[in-house]
Amino acid sequence: MIRFIVVATFVVLFLILSTPLMLAEWIIGKFNMDLKNRSSLAIVNWAFRCVIFLAGVKVTALGEENIPTDTAVLYVGNHRSFFDIVLTYVRVPRPTGYVAKKEMEKVPLLSIWMKNLHCLFLDRDNIKEGLKTILLGVEKAKSGISICIFPEGTRNRVPDTFLPFHEGSFKIAEKADIPVIPMTINNSAAVFEEHFPKIRRAKVVIEYGKPIYIRDLPKEEKKFVGAKVQKIIEETYFKNSTIL
Repeated sequence: MIRFIVVATFVVLFLILSTPLMLAEWIIGKFNMDLKNRSSLAIVNWAFRCVIFLAGVKVTALGEENIPTDTAVLYVGNHRSFFDIVLTYVRVPRPTGYVAKKEMEKVPLLSIWMKNLHCLFLDRDNIKEGLKTILLGVEKAKSGISICIFPEGTRNRVPDTFLPFHEGSFKIAEKADIPVIPMTINNSAAVFEEHFPKIRRAKVVIEYGKPIYIRDLPKEEKKFVGAKVQKIIEETYFKNSTIL
């Protein structure tokens, strides 16, 4: 429980004490958006690395050489923990926006940093608004901002299982013509969710698969990109379960 209190205290203090930085980032963005993107990435990466350290998480990252650094990408991963965002964001090589549920937009201070990082807020109950979010993601990807999405649609609470990947999640990659990077996360729920509200030391494995270019897939496979990526992630997940 002490670890939870330490991590929670750090997060709250960061959000409060970083208020002047939010103002500075807003001003920087008025004159140099690229500088704002890079500085916001650096600030939040530092905060997330502190959270990982305080939580006592050890991460083994595999396949990072598969991530292109000269183009935006669509990261697609399985989702079991709130820590999935923290653990994967510190590894992105360029500004990256995560697709989050609409409710996160109402969280004070946190939502400002999320907007600085180009996060997208998805209304899962409104198809029309959901399409607008996808189109916004396409625009961001075309401008060089990577996007990360968890196509199961919510955190999967059942260990060693996978919810169906929503095919619509891949429209950003298809319309923006950017590669899909399968992102397999093992054991992240062991940090927090498996013994809520305690945070415990854990070992997590993250593996990045080879890029998939939807334009190069056969016509029939383009209709089922979600199923294809899910199969890759499932196989990688059970492979990596043996190295924890």
